[in-house]
Amino acid sequence: MKRLIAICLVLLMAVGMVTVSASPAGSIGDPLISRRHLEGAFAESLRTEVAEMLESSTGKALSRLYEIYLEVAGYIFAPRFTPVTISAGETLLLGPGASFVLLSGSASLTVSNGTVIDVATGNEAVSGLTLLQNHRYFCAENTMAGVTALSAATGLVDGFHYLGGTIFAPQTPAPPPELPPPAPQQLPFVDVPSTAWFRPAVEFVFQNGLFAGTGPTTFSPNAAMTRGMFVTVLHRLDGLPEVGFGGAFSDVVNPEAFYFNAVTWANINGIVTGFEDGTFRPNMAITREQMASIMHRYAAYRNRSMIVFDTSLDTFPDRGNVSHFALESMQWAVTWQIIRGTADGRLMPRNTATRAEVAQIILNYTEHVGT
Repeated sequence: MKRLIAICLVLLMAVGMVTVSASPAGSIGDPLISRRHLEGAFAESLRTEVAEMLESSTGKALSRLYEIYLEVAGYIFAPRFTPVTISAGETLLLGPGASFVLLSGSASLTVSNGTVIDVATGNEAVSGLTLLQNHRYFCAENTMAGVTALSAATGLVDGFHYLGGTIFAPQTPAPPPELPPPAPQQLPFVDVPSTAWFRPAVEFVFQNGLFAGTGPTTFSPNAAMTRGMFVTVLHRLDGLPEVGFGGAFSDVVNPEAFYFNAVTWANINGIVTGFEDGTFRPNMAITREQMASIMHRYAAYRNRSMIVFDTSLDTFPDRGNVSHFALESMQWAVTWQIIRGTADGRLMPRNTATRAEVAQIILNYTEHVGT
């Protein structure tokens, strides 16, 4: 009898083992978690689930960060189509995902970056287009555009928008510098004709004490601007703040040098960094990209806008010549119309700049960015 009971128990155990081994690893029929299951289906399923969670969270976080950026820049979010009135000459800026429908009046479109779609036709709407009434114009992902009223216009706007901005930046640029009005005087330079393209810029920098002449009656507009001269101009633009010490660069050690205080001030405030060998090279002619880099850091020091359009250099055939260290600075300078390229449409980033060109660039900076 005992032998029969033992045989039955052995048979029941065998059947149970067969049932468990036939069940999928990790299933309810296999309560034991095998290493094969952990390294196989379970690990793959876990990786997939985590990846989906991270992708979703990252996308939401980036989307929210961009929304915060637009809010800080002054944009307003319309959750549904909201009536808007645009005065003649005024611009309505549209952010990614925004839409606009023209109801009355006339308006033109400027696309700063990305793609705008005419939903009514399914075609792309390009810069310069005169908008059609009752057509919905939709800004795709990573798109910034502006609607400028050619006459008083009304419409509907949906999504992030900013009324009264400019095409080049989603925020109102800083006002021009509050410099004291210059005393009326004739420009003394015989080499700056009244018809010269740089005449207004030379008048501005000379009458505001930013540039001096190279002689009593000469400005030397075609002479190269040195690095020391350029930093001296920015020091004057900042009101000639005092500096407490110097000696940051091995070749800027003479306190009697005209550029000593300016270079010391600029280095203390992170506006200039010099070269790897510890020199500043104040007497070397400054290049256009070096000038953009220094002005970019000066704007940061003055808490001015650092907004940059990544596509700002796309129209320049020699954009590939911009050095890596100056790429963002040159994009910023072109975004804010500080540097506009040469007469033949080139950027010429590594070329030196003349005194006339620098005078114009300083004027552009004060008009579009501030002091």
